[in-house]
Amino acid sequence: MFSAVGSLLRLGRGVTVRCAPGAPVEATRRPAPALPPWGLPWYSSGAAPSNSAPKGRGEVHGVPAQHRPSQFDKKILVWTGRFKSMEEIPPRVPPEMIDTARNKARVKVCYIMIGLTIIACFAVIASAKRAVERHESLASLNLAKKAKLREEAALAAQAKAK
Repeated sequence: MFSAVGSLLRLGRGVTVRCAPGAPVEATRRPAPALPPWGLPWYSSGAAPSNSAPKGRGEVHGVPAQHRPSQFDKKILVWTGRFKSMEEIPPRVPPEMIDTARNKARVKVCYIMIGLTIIACFAVIASAKRAVERHESLASLNLAKKAKLREEAALAAQAKAK
């Protein structure tokens, strides 16, 4: 079908299939473009391409390469062990550092929640064993509560009848 129509089919990542009418299908591969020596501009740490004018400290294409951490970010950076005190944190840090610190903090919070859940499970088991020793159960407590409500309803009915 391709040989009858004649077309150019791009398969992505530089692979192109050319079909001319009456010719066999042939695939060509273009080389992938090389990355510039300074890396991708949106992950740049402040270096601007040599053929463009510098836009400012830490910016390439208008995207800041440094992040000013908030007080919460500073607390996370200290809690995760990246810095020893809040005074050591520079005024601008790479966004990757803050993302890494947030991920570590998220994992620490999850571990703390797992530990608290396990402790709560053991506390419930211990209180249930004490309730069994006192011969308490949910069924007996429910029956006692219903008996008390019936008595109160009967007293209210007698007081109304008088």
